[in-house]
Amino acid sequence: MDLLNLDDQLTPEQRMVRDTAQGFVREHVLPGVGDWFEEGTFPASSLAPVLGSLGMLGMHLSGYGCAGLDAVSYGVACRELEAGDSGLRSFVSVQGSLAMFPIWRYGSEEQKAEWLPRMASGEAIGCFGLTEPDHGSDPSGMRTHAKQDVSGDWLLNGSKMWITNGSIADVAIVWAQTDSGVRGFVVPTSTPGFSAPEIHRKLSLRASVTSSLYFDDVRLPASAVLPGVTGLKGPLSCLSEARFGILWGVVGAGRACLEAAIDYAKTRVQFGKPIGGFQLTQEKLAWMAVSLGQAGLTALHLGRLKDAGELSPRQVSFGKLANVRAALDIARQARSILGANGVTLEYPVIRHMNNLESVLTYEGTQEIHTLVLGEALTGLPAYR
Repeated sequence: MDLLNLDDQLTPEQRMVRDTAQGFVREHVLPGVGDWFEEGTFPASSLAPVLGSLGMLGMHLSGYGCAGLDAVSYGVACRELEAGDSGLRSFVSVQGSLAMFPIWRYGSEEQKAEWLPRMASGEAIGCFGLTEPDHGSDPSGMRTHAKQDVSGDWLLNGSKMWITNGSIADVAIVWAQTDSGVRGFVVPTSTPGFSAPEIHRKLSLRASVTSSLYFDDVRLPASAVLPGVTGLKGPLSCLSEARFGILWGVVGAGRACLEAAIDYAKTRVQFGKPIGGFQLTQEKLAWMAVSLGQAGLTALHLGRLKDAGELSPRQVSFGKLANVRAALDIARQARSILGANGVTLEYPVIRHMNNLESVLTYEGTQEIHTLVLGEALTGLPAYR
């Protein structure tokens, strides 16, 4: 599928990461992911320790048991994991970029020592609480709040929604309004007053745990607050880390759909020959391959910028906007080539297509990233 030979640009270490992630997906994910999707389950308890032993959790962070690999390696791993399923890549992204990263970047030494080694090994699972039922794209309106009492403890109240890993997490990174601005809190999910019911009846990201979070006078010690950041720049920086994984990951989902479409087109016979021998089918496949190559180029370029310390949030928005749209278009075209077979779980296409509908929306909707680029081009914000 790599008509541009992009993987020839990878270092030996990056190719080793690719091969390791591919092997994990082939052995531990592909045999069961169709059933997980159909049943609405995700076997985190069996997958997390294996991912941890392979160094896939928080792999782009250094110290505390983390692998300390470069950004392109992290991106390549996300690509291969999402070729398995977007829910798998979401699990890894949330663990490493949304739960571990804020502790690593903004946490106290005690918070880092307590949580990061366990999270890197897969022993402890984390989630990230920012989105609320009434405040998704505009987190500045969040209603979840925390207030210190005379003892110095914090009392946390409010709710979050659409939280990946929420009901299986051991720790939640929760963002809340305080008298001094938005602050992040490290919240053990065993704390009284914390609850995380799972959201059911999803038709997308079914092989992924999605939950609501509720905080009813959750009492936290003063040491629970992340000391290194105040304001929305904290959670937004975490989202930028996760979006980087997304813009790589969706290349894997798109590739899986293209591979399925090519295999099917070479074996499905109509009018006396394989449908891959008809010009209309070849045109679809050619444009799918072009879109996939362009998305891969974008991901590789942005990965190199990140490794050089030169990647900006607007460039991440460019990659998330362009690559998710490309992957979704590829999935839809692949579904049309497979015809009625394309809507069954015998093939991966409808699963990836449904998943990508969620990826298009989460961690910054298509519309928000469009406005980020519009502001970058004009200098005029148009969010309100």
